Amino acid sequence: MRAVPRRLYIYFQYLDAALHVMSVNFDEKSGVVPCKTPWGCWYQTMEEVFIEVQVPPGTQSRDIRCKLGIRDIALTVRDTHIIQGRLYDATISDESTWTLEDKKLIRIVLTKSNRDAGNCWPSLLEGEYSADPWVQDEMQKKLTLERFQRENPGFDFSGAEISGNYSKGGPDFSNL
Repeated sequence: MRAVPRRLYIYFQYLDAALHVMSVNFDEKSGVVPCKTPWGCWYQTMEEVFIEVQVPPGTQSRDIRCKLGIRDIALTVRDTHIIQGRLYDATISDESTWTLEDKKLIRIVLTKSNRDAGNCWPSLLEGEYSADPWVQDEMQKKLTLERFQRENPGFDFSGAEISGNYSKGGPDFSNL
């Protein structure tokens, strides 16, 4: 097995960073499709799942216990279980984080293991916090447009509408 030349390695690092920035810009322009829950909401991109939990104002970080595993999550605030269970799909736990913002919002970012447009989670946990059919459909449309944006960086898909075959990430044109 040959080593990858440093120049090529740096190029791939640059390309990965550019795709991440492109994804972030796409989300900022196109907005998110939130799935409402009793504690806040969750939404997703091709790469990540975001969880926003409203907590009482004045909450301190020492009041929070958050465990982010590959397939499990547990969030407790002031000895009250907020979220606990098996995630819908696998994540990269070393890249997942949580933050407390303005002492009233916990934001959890889970990095998906499968980062493809067809991997649209229908629920946050297995059997819990499911997106209703309309929200699920809108989430899948957004992931498909995000995929098109990545594949065609010269175009802006942030305000595009999509119809037709967009389930499971849309049609595959890579062989054309």
